[in-house]
Amino acid sequence: MREVITHSVAETETFAEEFAKDLKPGTVLAFFGGMGMGKTAFTRGLARGLGINAGVQSPTFAIVNDYGGNPPLAHFDMYRIESWEDLYTTGFFDYQDQGYILAVEWSENIENALPENAIRITIAQGEGENDRIITIDGEE
Repeated sequence: MREVITHSVAETETFAEEFAKDLKPGTVLAFFGGMGMGKTAFTRGLARGLGINAGVQSPTFAIVNDYGGNPPLAHFDMYRIESWEDLYTTGFFDYQDQGYILAVEWSENIENALPENAIRITIAQGEGENDRIITIDGEE
């Protein structure tokens, strides 16, 4: 387990950009943390680190944003997912099978569907307003 503290959105993105360089196709990044903690900022940094030039934003209403790339990145928001049927309609398992790196916000809602080897990333409020404590569990 690794813990990193960032002090701004830009630092969170920069950390994620470096983190992305070691990711392999098929990796599932399961994000945990409340609203506004920086899950989307982390994903923005991931995209940059993977060489993807896309306008990364929360897929709250779309549920999934496919940013392409090599390896490709899919960004999920599972906030409104309440059942296995809901989960299947997102294409979650199809993206996994196609070798995408998955960035999954609100993973609490699909805990039982996460693969055993998912990297769990918890983002919590630090001491200052912009400070974030990023805990990473399951890195290879």
